[in-house]
Amino acid sequence: MPEPKEPRAPRPKSEQTRTLILETAMRLFQERGYDRTTMRAVAQEAGVSVGNAYYYFSGKEHLIQGFYDRIGAEHRVAVRSVLDRETDLQARLAGVLTAWLDVAEPYHEFAAQFFKNAADPDSPLSPFSPDSRAPREESIGIFREVLAGSRAKVPAELKDTLPELMWLSLMGLVVYWVFDRTPGRERSYRLAERGARLTTLGVSLARFRVLRPLVREVHELFTDFLPGMADPETARNTAPEADRKAGTGPDAEDGPEAEDGDAGTPGRRTERPSP
Repeated sequence: MPEPKEPRAPRPKSEQTRTLILETAMRLFQERGYDRTTMRAVAQEAGVSVGNAYYYFSGKEHLIQGFYDRIGAEHRVAVRSVLDRETDLQARLAGVLTAWLDVAEPYHEFAAQFFKNAADPDSPLSPFSPDSRAPREESIGIFREVLAGSRAKVPAELKDTLPELMWLSLMGLVVYWVFDRTPGRERSYRLAERGARLTTLGVSLARFRVLRPLVREVHELFTDFLPGMADPETARNTAPEADRKAGTGPDAEDGPEAEDGDAGTPGRRTERPSP
């Protein structure tokens, strides 16, 4: 006979109050819209003082950051089943992307109201803003785990950049999802699956030496422009060393076009038989 589960400890009152304020705000955003919802209205609906509401959230924008934190926490839980089970890169990436769609679905009805504010590059609601740094880093961390736990052989030039590229692909998926009106967001799920397949194909092709200049160009492009990446001057200074290790620089030794594969596959040299 299974042992009875121990009852969960009650959440501290402060956490309960914070959750109440956040959930009340989410409901009012849905009913009235983001622009027409005030902190005073949230406090009144939640049954707390305005000062108490500002104690937990210093402004309306920080209520949205609380929403981002919630989505991120739910996403981290939802991806565990696929990341603990799969080692195939495509399956891991597709699982993470579709898990986000699953978690976000209850909020789709009013997601467009957030998007019109988040799309403003000067808004603290932007996923690229300093205010969004913590949830952004948490999300990128998930993609680092996607890569680290896969059996895919990733070129050294891409190991640091690829998790942020994957996060950018999630942002693109989010934009598509916001405007997706197909039943059950069916097209968004298809986009997630096909995006994961395309990314995995790109990683596989990047192993071929003939494509290394393109890989390096992609790496430098995103090093320059992605938030949180290393200083571009540092990246440029380390490029010759990366080229040498990859077998693409002027000091590279002749070797196979790909790091592994069967003889006769595209990109691998084969010896011509003697006449």
